[in-house]
Amino acid sequence: MKRFLLAVSALLLSATMFAQAPATAGQKASDVLKFKELTHDFGKIKQGVPVTYDFVFSNAATKPVVIESATASCGCTTPVKPEAPIAKGKQDKITAGFNAGVLGTFTKSITVKVAGIDAPMEIKITGEVLNDVDYAKYEKEKGSKKSK
Repeated sequence: MKRFLLAVSALLLSATMFAQAPATAGQKASDVLKFKELTHDFGKIKQGVPVTYDFVFSNAATKPVVIESATASCGCTTPVKPEAPIAKGKQDKITAGFNAGVLGTFTKSITVKVAGIDAPMEIKITGEVLNDVDYAKYEKEKGSKKSK
């Protein structure tokens, strides 16, 4: 009889634990946030001239979502996330700022974490930072190609 009661107790305990599992278990941030694009290429930009880009997304979940964090891969990238919950079906944006302080090509990522969902997602910015002289040459070449 003791074994029977122990088995029933274990069964009830495990059923209770599974019933309390969050509805978002197994979901990924990319399941609820649908971005228009996951990567933005700034192209060639001038050193020391900060740039920004708005990553627009919509809430594809069945309820409002909260973006818990938007964390950049380095200090040269500054993401700004919405603070208020995003209603079902509504759009919002994460603004990615880049300070363009270091010369050369870059690829920077922003990790987006949605409250209640364990698996975050990533959005990226890319481009190439040029010094004043090289940027002026690039602008001149770009201008001459447009006039042809």
